[in-house]
Amino acid sequence: MLNFIYYPVSAILWFWHKVFGFVFGADNGFAWALSVIFLVFTLRALLFKPFVSQVRSMRKMQEFQPQIKKLQEKYKNDRQKLAEEMQKLQKEHGVNPLGGCLPVLVQVPVFIGLFHVLRGFRLDYAYNYVFSYADIVSFDNATIFGAKLSDAISGNLAAVGSFSLGGSFNAHVIPVALPLMIIASVATHFTARVSAAHQSPAAAANPQAAIMQKLTMWLFPLGVLVFGVFFPIAILLYWLSNNSWTLAQQYFVYSRIAKEEQAQREVAAAQRDLLAPKPGQKPTRPAANGAGNGHGQAAPTDESSDAPSEAPTESAPSTPRPGARPVTGKSSGRAAPGKVNSPAAKNGGAPKNRGNAQVASSRPGKKSKKRR
Repeated sequence: MLNFIYYPVSAILWFWHKVFGFVFGADNGFAWALSVIFLVFTLRALLFKPFVSQVRSMRKMQEFQPQIKKLQEKYKNDRQKLAEEMQKLQKEHGVNPLGGCLPVLVQVPVFIGLFHVLRGFRLDYAYNYVFSYADIVSFDNATIFGAKLSDAISGNLAAVGSFSLGGSFNAHVIPVALPLMIIASVATHFTARVSAAHQSPAAAANPQAAIMQKLTMWLFPLGVLVFGVFFPIAILLYWLSNNSWTLAQQYFVYSRIAKEEQAQREVAAAQRDLLAPKPGQKPTRPAANGAGNGHGQAAPTDESSDAPSEAPTESAPSTPRPGARPVTGKSSGRAAPGKVNSPAAKNGGAPKNRGNAQVASSRPGKKSKKRR
């Protein structure tokens, strides 16, 4: 039923055994041990990009931390309602808090597949998925420090790869299996602790994520110690290499993302400093169109006001001021005595001249002299 898992796992294990078997020999125990380790590395390398994407998504959850605090204060007495509102908020921002557990969840079927493939290395089987009978014999002959990869501290060695809970106690496996159990348990705990340290506040506030965090931090390491006595050495190698990869991957990814965020903050700070006015400098604001003189024209600049005005090429007739005497041609603007219709009077002469002519003509007893 799970052949879609068993065949890929056995194919990857077969490939790496051919590679390391060419170097160390097909029956060498280290060739089979390295095959198991690089099986883990291959699967984790395929999951590297989704892991990076999920870490970036978790970083985004820190942007709406104030909204999370408001929800926690509002529904502090109703945990079910708080969980619903938290899920709604995370959905709006496109964040899945359980996505950080994706590598762990994917490793579960791989763990089951590897365990099932190792159980298939039995001399009474003609083949084991992609492995031939010669490969089964090679696996049976391989040992590490006197212990086979299929051996467990407590298990039945009657058949290769047959692991029974009611099997006999194998003391010769303890020097190899016990250190692997302890190191694998400690590595499991620290990988979960590092992941929790870099978890966003929104994910930590989610009840489901909190439960999963406790499981991976305490229950899984304890399970390795308790049930490790029933695990064959190949499974313990798988568990140790998986958690070692996780620790190295977390250090690399978190350090890289932290450097990128620091660089972004420095660029943003440099842009703010560039746009900010210098000390003692008055900030200038660009004038809008038509805001200069109130008539839709721009205000004159300093250059136009300081430029010298050009002299006019032709003298234009000036308009006389009110009450000023107009100057016309050769006439001085003064009317002749006793002559009202003088050219100056016709041209709008001064009232003084007209007054004199009128007064002179109206004097009694005097006749105006005729002009010869």
